[in-house]
Amino acid sequence: MADKWQNGAVRVFNFAAGPAMLPTEVLETAQAELTDWQGSGMSVMEVSHRGKAFVACAAAAEAKLRSLLAIPDNYRVLFLQGGATGQFSAIPMNLTSPGDKVAFLNTGNWSKKAIQGAQRQGLTVEVVADEAESKYTTVPAPGAYTVTDDVAYLHYTPNETIGGVEFDYVPQTSVPLVADFSSTILSRPVDVSQYGLIYAGAQKNMGPAGLVVVIVRDDLTGHARPTTPDVWDYATMAANDSMLNTPPTFAIYILGLVLEWIERTGGLAAMAERNQAKAAALYEAIDGSGFYKNPVAPNARSWMNVPFTLADPELDADFLAQSSAAGMTNLKGHRSVGGMRASIYNAMPRAGVDALISFMADFARRHG
Repeated sequence: MADKWQNGAVRVFNFAAGPAMLPTEVLETAQAELTDWQGSGMSVMEVSHRGKAFVACAAAAEAKLRSLLAIPDNYRVLFLQGGATGQFSAIPMNLTSPGDKVAFLNTGNWSKKAIQGAQRQGLTVEVVADEAESKYTTVPAPGAYTVTDDVAYLHYTPNETIGGVEFDYVPQTSVPLVADFSSTILSRPVDVSQYGLIYAGAQKNMGPAGLVVVIVRDDLTGHARPTTPDVWDYATMAANDSMLNTPPTFAIYILGLVLEWIERTGGLAAMAERNQAKAAALYEAIDGSGFYKNPVAPNARSWMNVPFTLADPELDADFLAQSSAAGMTNLKGHRSVGGMRASIYNAMPRAGVDALISFMADFARRHG
């Protein structure tokens, strides 16, 4: 089991891909402040988003995010709604005109959805690399694709949540680089200056669902199409500190607590060390078992999402039932991949990974 609440209830190890496990410390702080935030006699969900207290809360969250990621001054940080899926449309609306060309690296499900979003906005989409031949278990090698200067941007997904595929490099291009960091943001240091735009749904490493963070370079704002909704117009939202409308206040508050937790536990360098060690231990257990398999090429294996199959798929139901009874939940793989998937984001402690490895070894002994 993971942790015990102050009331004695036991938390499980939640391996869900998202909404995902949050740090127990963060949840306990939110619990303690839920009915009386900062002496207001109200929860943070009840105070005015335009009041001084919440404006300061949002500003502090942005400042912490800027500090942790070392975001340069010429980038805007936006707290938006609609999830990463909304950005599949919002990015073309802000960065292109109908008929423009854009380039994509296709490494799986979320890349495909981003491609479809661009196509719906009347763009000419050039898929300069498509890993379909490997059934999306690889990433394109550096230099294996060409991006011409006449495209508005190159889009890629650094980590494919469903397939457990992750780039081990940052694509180099002369055009703005756009990246869906939803399942890998805050898991390690990132050189933001290499990107024109980064976007990420909060529900994996940053907080609860309902918030998407966009980090966009100044020169890519102010060009939105006239039909762009104001709430997705980067320049408009930046000018209003992301509060043109009522923002997802609770999600922003939790984001601030998560960022404080990351700071307390050593920052992104320490987070990277822990995440890499967790992933390495789990892959080693899979590879050495003779019972479990991971389909992803070794150089493209995700630190965050680890899919694996059992020697006999008929055992899947037993594995899920027994692991859940042992306090490890949400291990079922995505329907498009099958098998199992362990999502081991920042909040998953090493103890959770060790418990899973121990259970897997015991299950293999009993069913091998």
